[in-house]
Amino acid sequence: MKKLLFSLLLLPVFCFPALAQTQVVPIEVDIAKQRSPLKPIWAWFGYDEPNYTYMKDGRKLLSELSALSPVPVYVRAHNLMNTGDGAAALKWGSTNMYTEDKDGNPVYSWTIVDSIFDTYIQRKMKPLAQIGFMPEALSTNPTPYRHYWKPGINYKEICTGWAYPPKDYNKWAELIYQWVRHCVDRYGKEEVESWYWELWNEADGYYLMVEDKIGTYCKMYDYAADAVKRALPTAKMGGPHATGGAGEFMRKFIAHCLNEKNAATGKTGAPFDFLAFHAKGWPTFTNNRVRMGMSNQLKDVNRHLKIISSFPELKNIPIIIGESDPEGCAACGMKTDPQNAYRNGTMYSSYTAASLARIMDLDESYGTNIIGAVNWSFEFENQPWFYGFRDLATNGVDKPVLNVFRMLGMMSGNRVSVSGDLPYDAKSILESGVRGTATDVNALASTDKKATAVMLWNYHDDDILEGEALVELSLKNIPAKKVKVFHYRIDQDHSNSYEVWKKMGSPESPTPKQYAVLEKAGQLEMLTKPAGQKVVNGELKLSVRLPRQAVSLLKVVYE
Repeated sequence: MKKLLFSLLLLPVFCFPALAQTQVVPIEVDIAKQRSPLKPIWAWFGYDEPNYTYMKDGRKLLSELSALSPVPVYVRAHNLMNTGDGAAALKWGSTNMYTEDKDGNPVYSWTIVDSIFDTYIQRKMKPLAQIGFMPEALSTNPTPYRHYWKPGINYKEICTGWAYPPKDYNKWAELIYQWVRHCVDRYGKEEVESWYWELWNEADGYYLMVEDKIGTYCKMYDYAADAVKRALPTAKMGGPHATGGAGEFMRKFIAHCLNEKNAATGKTGAPFDFLAFHAKGWPTFTNNRVRMGMSNQLKDVNRHLKIISSFPELKNIPIIIGESDPEGCAACGMKTDPQNAYRNGTMYSSYTAASLARIMDLDESYGTNIIGAVNWSFEFENQPWFYGFRDLATNGVDKPVLNVFRMLGMMSGNRVSVSGDLPYDAKSILESGVRGTATDVNALASTDKKATAVMLWNYHDDDILEGEALVELSLKNIPAKKVKVFHYRIDQDHSNSYEVWKKMGSPESPTPKQYAVLEKAGQLEMLTKPAGQKVVNGELKLSVRLPRQAVSLLKVVYE
């Protein structure tokens, strides 16, 4: 039966008379038309709750993320400097790295933060080490210090004592200096040189509780950057991790670092080795279904790239999209926020594939240098199954979106041009999203000496499953006479633990046998068995039926 299915998938269009209403999309991938190297900007992940890192499911997921990537994965976590006992909670974490004795003298403790970084290093991952947030003993407004936020509560409620600037900049800078020196002593100079150090998070918004946000942030940055560079002159330091709409905050930060007086050194300017901003979509819940807002995310990217590229002296500076997501609150489940109901199924998968490719296109159009797009999704320990958090796995079982990253991990070499009569591109989605009658059927392609990989998606902003596409894929100038085709798929029936869980009756506590089934369903699945194909005059033609919100990876290995 599977052989028959694969044969049907490779038949030309006229063999499917019932598909007259199906969207037919010719796509051409010409291996002779290679672009720049395919940068693994997807190999970056982040989350609010750092103490999940060394917990059972956290360790399991980090191992999987490391295994799926051919390059070291970078990990960004909030709350690394918070005061507390290390207990994990939604949008909270702590390491207790800084307290003071009764005389006001610093007391440093690296035990918990070492447990976090050790977990990364053991898996050959790299920290995107966040200098944040403010220890209780250094906060200008320490009471109340910890929040107890839950989904459904006003988001502003999280901004307690940790979100204020230091009352003593010299003590704060010394803490940063001691932390970096400790990391060098523990992990080695060469290892720490490969990390990125950053200051704070979204200081233009809720996360810095002062009136003069840009002035305060720049002062904090001067002290932090000086401390990092004194501890390790070759360390990579940057910021400002502004929100997507904070283009002027980014512009003023750059201007300060280039031309203004440094509050810590008294000299002109401050060192920065990379720039970082955030980009978020805007889903809504209307007509009893989710409508995504990819346009908003691309507008955020476009806004910041335009500003950064306006500074000629910043040509080729590394850029990190510190949070790159369909919306803004990972811990807001779909029960309290119904617009987040896209997260468990294939809509999150197709959105991720389509948006990453368009971010690459915008980066190329500006001639900028995005090196990372942090997917702000991890896991939430001891929470209900498929609660609707923005996470990659639930209770140790991978969700469909994680398999997009497995697909991306199988792509390498140079990016290859994709052409055809395609209804959407980065510019059109930026302007108006994917709201028309046609779905966004497109591809991201790469090639190296051994294989060509083509990722296909069928995406639309509206969460409707009707709308299959038939992709007529032509691969030209293949440097082999015979190939083997591997076809991986994410759809309702493949690589989809959520659909399997629902068919089980949505158990709140799956049995060990059910868990094993769900765990297997969370892995990337082949649509068909690998099949040998002949290449005729350097060309290979394939017809692929692609359901709406599905993603396929075709890996063509040369024989």
